[in-house]
Amino acid sequence: MHYQPKDSFQSPRFCGPRTFARMPYVESLDGDLDFVITGIPFDSGASFRTGQRFGPGAIRDFSILLRPYNPEQDINVFDYVSGVDYGDIPVIPGYIQETYDKIVEGLTPVLERGIIPIAMGGDHSITLGELRAVARQYGPVALVHFDAHSDTWDIYFGQKYNHGTPFRRALEEGLLDVSRSIQVGMRGSLYGPEDLNDARNLGFEVYSTNQFKKLGVERTLDIIKERVGSGPAFLSFDIDFLDPIYAPGTGTPEVAGVSIDDALALVRGLTDIRFVAFDLVEVLPQFDHGQITAMSAANIIYEFITLLALRKRAERDQESQFVSNANTTI
Repeated sequence: MHYQPKDSFQSPRFCGPRTFARMPYVESLDGDLDFVITGIPFDSGASFRTGQRFGPGAIRDFSILLRPYNPEQDINVFDYVSGVDYGDIPVIPGYIQETYDKIVEGLTPVLERGIIPIAMGGDHSITLGELRAVARQYGPVALVHFDAHSDTWDIYFGQKYNHGTPFRRALEEGLLDVSRSIQVGMRGSLYGPEDLNDARNLGFEVYSTNQFKKLGVERTLDIIKERVGSGPAFLSFDIDFLDPIYAPGTGTPEVAGVSIDDALALVRGLTDIRFVAFDLVEVLPQFDHGQITAMSAANIIYEFITLLALRKRAERDQESQFVSNANTTI
């Protein structure tokens, strides 16, 4: 079965249970599935504001406005991909290691079937659990990381596992190919220069928000694609990459961030990268007046799905061209 959103000309958007973009709620992996949307509502790794556990619900609430045709990419997304809202992974509040086990358990069957998970956080600590599951299937992957913070601290409050440490832990566990990994958007006050130098010393290519603004979207995309290459990659998007004007509802906001226009242009431009998993984290609805942050998050995830649809369309076009050339040769 090919899954796609409900027809909002037949069923008003405010009808029915909240699922991402009104996609079917399906907890089975049977059928024709290219991707699943899943929530990971864990926020016990947050260091300042908490409440990110309610992020997946907030994103779903706004996402009912999304429509299947993406005019910026000129593609009817669900003509090419089939996906469902897979529900939430059952996390254990206050118990991060046990929650990591739950994340691996929940995502492993998805990845084993070649289905691409798109996770909604939750704080950024969840990404370590996702990467553990992804590496089981694909080995070390490249990381494309949009964030105001590098999340490569060693210890925070004397603890090694929280939303400030996932990518250092991921390197230590051999989950990332750091030679192909890149972080974009770093900004804000720090405890010292080592906060960013540590990430660079670990092997990440790191660009601050100011560097990105000087480079511009197109040059930054060239740098990302050159860095990542053709191997499998994981895209992790912390909503605090955006300026608080566009994302007030987040745990550790930093001023002078990226506009939603540039953020969407960046994601839209990430074609030709072999993404095998995505996440978007740190949406905190308690501080999100007018659903501004949820609005941005839902549209960014929609662009993740569009990237998958563009890849499928390109594959179909290549197959059609191959058949056409073969017939011409005959």
